[in-house]
Amino acid sequence: MYTCGVTVYDESHIGHARSLYIFDVIRRYLKYRGFQVNFVRNITDIDDKIINRANELKVSWNELVDKYIASYYEDLKGLGIDKADVEPRATQNIPEMIQHIQGLIDKGYAYEAGGDVYFNVRKFSEYGKLSGQSIDKMETGVRIEPTEHKSDPLDFALWKKSKENEPFWDSPWSKGRPGWHIECSVMSRKFLKTDTLDIHAGGRDLIFPHHENEIAQAEALTGKPFAKYWMHGGLLTINNQKMSKSLGNFVTIKDFMNKYRNTNLLKMFFLSAHYSHPIDYNESKIEEAKVAIQKLEIFLQKVTEMKMVKTNENLKNVDFIDANINGFTDAMEDDFNTPKALGHLFKLVTETYRFIDSGKADKAYYDKIDSAACILMDITKRIFGLSLIGYAENGLSGEEATKINERMEARARGDYSLADRLRKEILQKYGIIIDDTKTGFTWRRKL
Repeated sequence: MYTCGVTVYDESHIGHARSLYIFDVIRRYLKYRGFQVNFVRNITDIDDKIINRANELKVSWNELVDKYIASYYEDLKGLGIDKADVEPRATQNIPEMIQHIQGLIDKGYAYEAGGDVYFNVRKFSEYGKLSGQSIDKMETGVRIEPTEHKSDPLDFALWKKSKENEPFWDSPWSKGRPGWHIECSVMSRKFLKTDTLDIHAGGRDLIFPHHENEIAQAEALTGKPFAKYWMHGGLLTINNQKMSKSLGNFVTIKDFMNKYRNTNLLKMFFLSAHYSHPIDYNESKIEEAKVAIQKLEIFLQKVTEMKMVKTNENLKNVDFIDANINGFTDAMEDDFNTPKALGHLFKLVTETYRFIDSGKADKAYYDKIDSAACILMDITKRIFGLSLIGYAENGLSGEEATKINERMEARARGDYSLADRLRKEILQKYGIIIDDTKTGFTWRRKL
């Protein structure tokens, strides 16, 4: 599995976080299901954006790169997202890129012009097959810039001759640097040791031209399919606007962490939409994520406080557990449908509460409750990377948590009169305000 990673010229934002997280979840799920996953995620550490930003800040390009690679790894650690098995940097794999480019020239798919090397798009008859665009459609509005030496407007750069004071590497054609697209074709094949990847992933905005160009470069050289499956993450907007520093809505990963100090909220927000769909970030969505996390934590706290007495029954075919775990698995295996999968986990919580109230005569009563909680903890941690905590760590005492649980159970069984009395008691005795929502409730301290 290969994923296009970050270009290290600035702080990583929550759009990057979504891509990093959802493909980490997919890797985790595949491992959970018994696959051996070799995961490579690159780092683009040389391109026009990096050079321009370094010039703007009046620092060397490699100083800028080192700063933002360190920041990127801080963000990964803060989010609780594992590193890939290999995270290759473009600048550390330039000899292999030069070799690949020379192979394309030898096969007649690329040509040198003024120290640059270009891929001849019209030579590759299947160009456009990923994005579904025709050559004729691509031609509209495309032109050759005055600084370019290519013979066709559609051709793209494999190697760029460096301008004065730009970083460069020696090559047969010029002192220069690789084009952006060639990096991924070369590093994916090199580090996954195959010409055909099982999964290639990245953002939807990379389909054209980046992934289209990757296919052309790789398949023109090897004559083999480049990837069996392409997975593209949907884009993230902020209050229905594209994220932009000029609009003042640019939210970095560090911004989010400084404000909320809880990675579970961001992860639950991401899980609430299918990975391939667009998602809009706003305060209400984060509040919804908070409610969802609270539901899970309240349930786990409830089970913990029951002080289980094990009967050591062999738990097989527990209907309300098995049905929801099977539903969870079916949803994840239907193109990793996390919203639907989450629905089965929350249904497991609801049905376990129902069993707690009605199943006391069952000789495996405690084992079934504990089994449901353990399975929930295992899935949310191993697959979704959530770190669920108890009420005490959330700022509630055991007495407060117990009373809130009583009210929640009263509402679950439809005893709204008792729930209202408990809500008033919780406010008067503990100074805690309970706000009911469509999906559950939130609580806060009275100021």
